[in-house]
Amino acid sequence: MTKYKLYQYIDHTLLNAYATWDEIQTLCEEAIAHKTATVCVPPCYVRRIRDKYKERVSICTVVGFPLGINPSTAKMVEARQALADGAREVDMMINVTDVKNGLYNNVYDEIRLVREAIGDLTLKVIVETCYLTDKEKVKLCDVVSRAGADYIKTSTGFGDGGATYEDVKLFKKHLGAGVKIKASGGISTKAEAEKYILLGCSRIGSSKAVAAIHADEGKR
Repeated sequence: MTKYKLYQYIDHTLLNAYATWDEIQTLCEEAIAHKTATVCVPPCYVRRIRDKYKERVSICTVVGFPLGINPSTAKMVEARQALADGAREVDMMINVTDVKNGLYNNVYDEIRLVREAIGDLTLKVIVETCYLTDKEKVKLCDVVSRAGADYIKTSTGFGDGGATYEDVKLFKKHLGAGVKIKASGGISTKAEAEKYILLGCSRIGSSKAVAAIHADEGKR
């Protein structure tokens, strides 16, 4: 896959708690130069990015991040604010404690709240696979599909583990029609990104993939 095609799958990401405005601007400039799908940034930077870059960069931000244990109403407010500030995509973290307690209806209701708050914007639901059993992952494929999300996303990148090829294969088998997969967490090489795409991912979340792709092409 050419680097130009590959960049189109990337959510160029910087979600560190200590991310500076200078670093965020560098992220945006790289995204514009390489034509990545989005920049994925902390909510506090969304309006500032929109004010500076207008439509030159598509902004993704996070809700209930990274633990997901916020009340559902708080996530709904976060989502509405993200929309007002200029985000075009939202990655929301579910409450894994609800999954562990078997409260899948709560997970469904929460996704629906955020879905309704952002309307037609792209909604990706983070399930943090490193904390889940395969049975729980399969159940969440059903919940995420029925709740109207556009994507299921593997990981925040802040948990005990990130994306795995096995989880993507499992998702691909059990997701409803039209629901896409975002692999995120630990993807740091061009080869890894390409394999996830070949397995069926429509988006890759990474803070390192753009640099890795650029470096790989520079060796040729």
